[in-house]
Amino acid sequence: MQQYIIKRVLLLIPTILLVTIIVFALIRVIPGDPALLVLVGPSGEGTFTEEQLEEMRRRLGTDRPVHEQYGVWMWGLLRGDLGDSIFYERPVTDQLGEAVPVTLELAVLGMLLSFIVAVPLGVVAALKQDTFVDHIAGLISFTGIGVPTFVVGVLIIYLLVTLFGWLPPLGYADLWSDPGKNLQQMIFPALALAFYNLAFTARVTRSSMLEVLREDYIRTARSKGLSERVVIFLHGLKNACLPVITVSGWQLARLMGGTVIIESIFLVPGMGRLLVESIFQRDYPLIQVEVLVIAAMILFVNLVVDIGYGLLDPRIRYG
Repeated sequence: MQQYIIKRVLLLIPTILLVTIIVFALIRVIPGDPALLVLVGPSGEGTFTEEQLEEMRRRLGTDRPVHEQYGVWMWGLLRGDLGDSIFYERPVTDQLGEAVPVTLELAVLGMLLSFIVAVPLGVVAALKQDTFVDHIAGLISFTGIGVPTFVVGVLIIYLLVTLFGWLPPLGYADLWSDPGKNLQQMIFPALALAFYNLAFTARVTRSSMLEVLREDYIRTARSKGLSERVVIFLHGLKNACLPVITVSGWQLARLMGGTVIIESIFLVPGMGRLLVESIFQRDYPLIQVEVLVIAAMILFVNLVVDIGYGLLDPRIRYG
């Protein structure tokens, strides 16, 4: 296991390098000149001369060949210098230091909410196969899979306003300074994110549980006189969790990169909302580092999932 972990960690290096090349190249394909956007200002009414435009391009480094720009950026990354935001005129590290914890909190809270509901729902649906309970669980699952996340977010806000006359507090309260207000702000966007994950995880749990319950070792456990609770949770659910963990790892990675619309709807100042704003402003340094951070998080989640396989199922060995 230790050798496998070392190999996987080393494999992250060329993967991250490939991500930097792809991100850097794709951003340069996007139409728009960041120097021009800086000079015209947020209102779009700024005036400038051709000399000022050339000077701004020189200052931003966009007048250099693409390979030179990439080399300068990579040298800064290796030295721990992520650069400065073009639009916000602040170090990128400061921007990410404020946005990453917010998105992490939102993604983890959404994953926990979906897991708490989805796994019991899937287990009950498998135990009550083809009954009314199973049909209700299936209806919930198919609804969650079919309805887009942004529609769920809009419906949550609409129902809160029309039925209760209440909206989550505007602005953002830090989790450690004001946990109560923070929970009021984050619980509903987390629910919107969790609804799709809940539905998908419940279906996977049900399918996996049905397959496990038909195995010989389940019949053997029952024939030994073990209680039904021990059979289901100790022998059944533990072995049915491998596909659930795979799906959960993919969903957590999806949540990290898929909070863009939800953060915009609920005014959550996370990475998704910051990424949208930086794309509109052609803020190259900020876009590049944000995508790189998201990719690194996804790779880390995949690594944790693979390690979790070996811990849950002793039959799995890594060579």
